[in-house]
Amino acid sequence: MAPWRTTIALLLLTLFALSQRKRRLIVLVTALALGSSVMSFRQQSLQSSAIADYFNQSAQVQLRLTTDPHLTTKRVSGRNFLPPSYSALATLIQFDGVNGTYKLRVPVRVIMSDLSAKSLLPGQRISIAVRVLKSKEPRVAALLIANSKIEVVTQPSRWAASLARIRLGLRSASGGGDGGSLIPGMVLGDTSLQSDEFKNQMRRSGLTHLVAVSGANFAIVSAFVLWCMQFIFRTMRWRVLATAIALICFIALVRPSPSVLRAAAMAAVLLIAYATKRGADSLPALGFAIAAVVIGDPWQSRDPGFALSVLATAGLLLFAPRIIAFFERALPKLLAQAMAPPIAAMVFCAPVIVAIAGYLSPMSIIANLLAAPAVAPITIVGFIAALISPISPQISEVLVYLVKPMAWWIATVADWAAGFRVLTIQKGLIGFLVITVVIALVLLTPRKIVITALILVLSLTYLQRFPGGDWQVVNCDIGQGDGMVINLGSHRAIVIDTGPDPALIDRCLKQLGIREIPLLILTHGHADHIAGLSGAIANRKVGTKWFGNVKRGATAHFGEMNIKVLWPDTGSYDENNSSIAVRIDTPDFSLFAAGDMEPLTQAIIAPELTRVDIYKVSHHGSAYQDESFTRALQPQLALISVGAENSYGHPAANTIELLRQVGAKVRRTDTDGAIAVRARHHRLQVKTSKNHFTFLRWE
Repeated sequence: MAPWRTTIALLLLTLFALSQRKRRLIVLVTALALGSSVMSFRQQSLQSSAIADYFNQSAQVQLRLTTDPHLTTKRVSGRNFLPPSYSALATLIQFDGVNGTYKLRVPVRVIMSDLSAKSLLPGQRISIAVRVLKSKEPRVAALLIANSKIEVVTQPSRWAASLARIRLGLRSASGGGDGGSLIPGMVLGDTSLQSDEFKNQMRRSGLTHLVAVSGANFAIVSAFVLWCMQFIFRTMRWRVLATAIALICFIALVRPSPSVLRAAAMAAVLLIAYATKRGADSLPALGFAIAAVVIGDPWQSRDPGFALSVLATAGLLLFAPRIIAFFERALPKLLAQAMAPPIAAMVFCAPVIVAIAGYLSPMSIIANLLAAPAVAPITIVGFIAALISPISPQISEVLVYLVKPMAWWIATVADWAAGFRVLTIQKGLIGFLVITVVIALVLLTPRKIVITALILVLSLTYLQRFPGGDWQVVNCDIGQGDGMVINLGSHRAIVIDTGPDPALIDRCLKQLGIREIPLLILTHGHADHIAGLSGAIANRKVGTKWFGNVKRGATAHFGEMNIKVLWPDTGSYDENNSSIAVRIDTPDFSLFAAGDMEPLTQAIIAPELTRVDIYKVSHHGSAYQDESFTRALQPQLALISVGAENSYGHPAANTIELLRQVGAKVRRTDTDGAIAVRARHHRLQVKTSKNHFTFLRWE
């Protein structure tokens, strides 16, 4: 994340402090200045590290792991699924290169393909052969790619092994399903049991913070421990000391990663404010926490989570009391207190969320409100279940069973809230500034003017939404892959391929309002065409599937729409040349799509092709095109589904030139984004998402 976002977040707090006491401003400015200075020294240290002389070389290294290895996100490289791998932060302590052996102490990121990596624990030393690469991650000196077998140099300590047994015990007791996978995440930040689809639902519904160890986790656990200590110690001093020790152990249990230490610092601010009953005067404490975190780990200032933690904490301290006072005029006190935290946090965090993700989910307020009653019971009971799991797994399972209905409730809320549209806004600095100005106007302008302005803006946004209510064909922007949607009306559509990412195709179909897929065509088995399948069919009714089960001559009909399969035949061909090729004819347009079909089979069917209005260009516009095939189609519009800056050189310049020679208007997803086509009696109108003038829209 660019440092300007965190800098602006801190400056916003500084501006607020200008109207308050001077000491607040001093603390905040000091935090910013110290963080910038420490980061400069750390940056210089990493850049001057000796390992920079060995980029793009291979070596045998010894590492000390500083985090748990975690399974990387399922990745697709072109047509192939990449094998699973594990990623971890580590300290490089010995480097055996071509010029000798060096003793070092520099932070690195290591990616390991050896599946035994999943059993490694922080603190262990390993020896492994790696390739040294320059890393884009600012907190490390290098990226190490290891495809060899791991040699364990030291076994985990008893302390590390004991903590691992607790984590594994809670994971085993939680069982399966989305509800079960939620419990380890809410208690210990362990999301290893969660599916990609469920993670996407949590993200879209605004509930992801529940499965990341946050200040709320520390506040709940510390409040519970402090309450328990009253039965053991009479004086508050000993209770607080015992609570502090318990929190240190909790940090070790959930792993002292930068995000955990950040959460602990933010939670300390909230607890101090609560204990001293000076919530409105706790900005100096927040500034101290910012300074402590940034001095200890200056890279936090470039982490989006840091900016969100700072702003969310500030919102709870500064804005939540005002919301409670406002709502108490018309609502019961408990309801007002429940609604205030998510609203305050969302208002303060909204500019950074938009800058990072490019959208806001208004339903996240309701989702957080519905989920809030279940958070504390799950956290406390799950914490107890985790602690006793190595001693009595049976009791641990009983405790988890008691809170599992609550976890199921949160999972249900996430699924429900994820089904609503989100407000998509331009990413980056523009989106940040727009939302900041809007929030400032809402807070400072009379309510009647604000309400009128919001109604006007949202009305204009709806009228100018992409792709609008009248479209026939959309080529989704799903990266380096294919994903096309053909409108059948009544929230129904034919889908041709699902791209490489379930989240991207699901987002596209939600934007288009598609709830039913009567015909799903998967042209061939390459990952960039089928890896997104789970996202396409999630919460949607699916009818017929064509995937290796249709041959030349097969047909389908939907009202006045006629679909004919022109390929494959019964011969033996490679995967690309076995792609399902279809021609679709309606009174308003004709369309041809053929997956990754290449010249070998393009030349075979070229003689039977006739002109079409829309051609989804085969194989992402690669150079492998048969000229007679393209000239036979002679499309009005050529759609190229391709990822930006892909490593394959797609689309090829000669392919684009050929398309233009036959009179086609070329649109491509890498430069135009999603492409929508409106057709009336074979006259086409094209709208693209990246060139659409509205900077915000509902999806």
